[in-house]
Amino acid sequence: MRCNLSGKVSLVTGAARGIGRSIADLLAANGSRVVYTDIDESGVREAASGVPGALGQALDVTRTEEIEAAIDGIVASCGRLDIVVNNAGVNTMAHRVTIDQFPREEWDRILAVDLTGLYDVSRFAARVMRAQGSGRIINIASIAGLVPLRLQCGFVAAKAGVVNLTRAMAIELGPHGILVNAIAPGSTLTEGTRQLFYGEGGLFHDSVKQMLAHIPLGRPAETKEIAVAALFLADPENSYMNGHILTVDGGWTAGYTREF
Repeated sequence: MRCNLSGKVSLVTGAARGIGRSIADLLAANGSRVVYTDIDESGVREAASGVPGALGQALDVTRTEEIEAAIDGIVASCGRLDIVVNNAGVNTMAHRVTIDQFPREEWDRILAVDLTGLYDVSRFAARVMRAQGSGRIINIASIAGLVPLRLQCGFVAAKAGVVNLTRAMAIELGPHGILVNAIAPGSTLTEGTRQLFYGEGGLFHDSVKQMLAHIPLGRPAETKEIAVAALFLADPENSYMNGHILTVDGGWTAGYTREF
């Protein structure tokens, strides 16, 4: 897929690797000037280093002052901010337990990044976009925010919050020329999912066959397949989609795949 993003300035959070890096790379390949951000400063600078015109900088989305400074800096150096992709996110690794055993500190950590961090980036970006009279905010949710998964109460709650926050933002910001949509990926091949499932030493490697049995395509997504969805939402020609949750899951949530 190709579109013309010439003259557009994009900010992608969590862009050092995985889905965020693939999205940032694809936006840049279609003409946008992209600011790659991530809590991993060396990783994000390396990610941006080979992309013409791109910038790479550290950003912790749980620190409001860093978010405000980063967005102010983008506007000062680039003059505008057209596309924001809220991709930064975490999940729980060791704690796959029922809610009565789920640690409060894990709950707080997940929501701080996945929901509150997204809220803070969006509110500062929206101020710039309202002044411009235009913009795109693309939130990375999850199928876990649409159909709850067992033993992940913090992640499920955060991503469900992203889904309805996206819709609320679309209602509020649409009249100001800002389109807000989200992508709900299914299982995707990233470093995190390799540690959990797909790597030989993954914590839950024994569950891979059972999980893939729920996906009609029989495989996880590649990060570039999620990036294509983000490019579609960023495309200037896609000018009437607002408040939509674009599910990219190989058919996981389309219905039951087993006989009863």
